[in-house]
Amino acid sequence: MTVFGFGLDHTRALLDQAVQADRDGLDLVSVSDHPYLADRPDAYAAIGVLLGRTTRISGLVNVSNLPTRPAPMLARMVSGLSTLTGGRVVLGLGAGGLLADAARLGVRQLSPAEAVRALEEAMVVVRALFGGGAPVTFDGEFYRVTELAPADVPAPRIWTGSVGPRSLAVTGRHADGWIPGHAADWLSDRFRTSRPIIDEAAVAAGREPAHVATIYNLTGRITAGPLPVTRDPSGRWIGGSAAQWAEELTGAVLDHGAGGFTYFPDDDGTPIGVALGRWAREVVPEVRAAIGAAAP
Repeated sequence: MTVFGFGLDHTRALLDQAVQADRDGLDLVSVSDHPYLADRPDAYAAIGVLLGRTTRISGLVNVSNLPTRPAPMLARMVSGLSTLTGGRVVLGLGAGGLLADAARLGVRQLSPAEAVRALEEAMVVVRALFGGGAPVTFDGEFYRVTELAPADVPAPRIWTGSVGPRSLAVTGRHADGWIPGHAADWLSDRFRTSRPIIDEAAVAAGREPAHVATIYNLTGRITAGPLPVTRDPSGRWIGGSAAQWAEELTGAVLDHGAGGFTYFPDDDGTPIGVALGRWAREVVPEVRAAIGAAAP
């Protein structure tokens, strides 16, 4: 199933936006995780509140700042959200792109190589702490748990925000989804050079590459009328009318295997509620209909 989400802002209006996204039939809302910034609510506090205000939409921290959120506790927090919401949570994980900023919170500053190894350990630990069964003991380089009972709920989908070759390989070995960095899309060099690393690592681990979906963070404008061009000279998507968006995203799914999209509106003066409405009520239904019509 192709997933359609919306990236929430960091004001109190994010709750109203989440309710609107839920009412308008989107699959997912997401918030970023920068706990060293005082002007942003804690990502998991926000997700917990907005899931309590909605009925069907899932929540994603895009992506969890792993150096500041130890994997065993993160697993417990997400399993609690899953239990209380009927599984309406997706776990986003990242090695931590701003390691020096994370260290300002008092955690040890990892090297980039250590951060990737910690990411892989975290994915192993988190998965082990779901699904019930025997108590888990794990003694790794970064995480240790002893005789810890897994939560009796299924593991959530795990999506990573991997960028470098080593973390891309971790994604291929363990993840359910990949969010390309720097708002890269299906026509970008970043996608063309990164996705093969994921696929090769998945095959080496005995997995099907298709089981790792690609979910794009997309920026751009949704305009009232069509634009003469929808990409800038560098090839970056800039947006267009709802019909232009629908045509582009349908092609991304049918021709390039896109697994989903999270829309982040451009700061072009359009009220967030208007941009969200255009995305959820005009673009997404057209793409869903086109994909459905093309299905065998």
